[in-house]
Amino acid sequence: MRVLITGAGGQLGHDLLAAFGDDDCAGLGHAELDVSDEASVVAAVRDHAPDLVVHAAAFTKVDACEAEPDVAWRVNALGSWWVARACALADAAMVYVSTDYVFDGLLGRPYTSFDPTNPVSMYGRSKEAGEQLVRQTLARHYIVRTSWVQGAHGGNFVKTMLRLGRERDALSVVDDQTGSPTFTFDLAPAIRRLAVTGRHGTYHLTNRGHCTWFEFARAVFSEAGIAVDVSPTDTATFGAPAPRPSYSVLDNRLAGMVGLQPLPPWRTSLKRLVAELG
Repeated sequence: MRVLITGAGGQLGHDLLAAFGDDDCAGLGHAELDVSDEASVVAAVRDHAPDLVVHAAAFTKVDACEAEPDVAWRVNALGSWWVARACALADAAMVYVSTDYVFDGLLGRPYTSFDPTNPVSMYGRSKEAGEQLVRQTLARHYIVRTSWVQGAHGGNFVKTMLRLGRERDALSVVDDQTGSPTFTFDLAPAIRRLAVTGRHGTYHLTNRGHCTWFEFARAVFSEAGIAVDVSPTDTATFGAPAPRPSYSVLDNRLAGMVGLQPLPPWRTSLKRLVAELG
């Protein structure tokens, strides 16, 4: 299988390259491909002639998306449309990596793939628009929603907590947002397994279990053996520019119905990541 990965230099992209390592796989980072440039996208897909494009390139900084909505829309919505159109021209299938932030967090139970979306931030709206454009453009698509992504490459919550825990004696972390931390070394192989099923559609893939950011931070410090005073705070007090869903746990059962095994518990994978980071 010939595979092209966008966003190959990013947090998930690194592990996608490893997961597709036994395939004829090429990766393009931002320096090689600006997904908001339609002509460049069409040319890249045409030149690589893939059977599958895994579209992981995205503008994922939630607060920055709120401040730069035009960039968020151009990259996350239009960029995904260009990739889907290029795939249609090349007769390639596509994986589009999306987010739990397409939901408003008010449902009170884990979201299934069939629940209505209602994003509350520009990041979520731009990713949801990308989903819709992919569905309208390309029948052979896999939309993979995931959440709270962590990995050895790039910036993320685990790395930030490890740094702050070593720099400070005390810190406050939001305790009124609940989700499922998901680790790229688990997610990337699951995406590869999904992509060969031929069962196109919208899926949720996250590590098992859920927690608040406060609980996640305490677990990071526990696994790393860092003594720091962590206190809970709320979203309003923290004052982030972009709103976030208060409960965005995703129901992964549809993935199981097409033969995928559940991802490991998030705490198990956190232990592995902390050990890798040292």
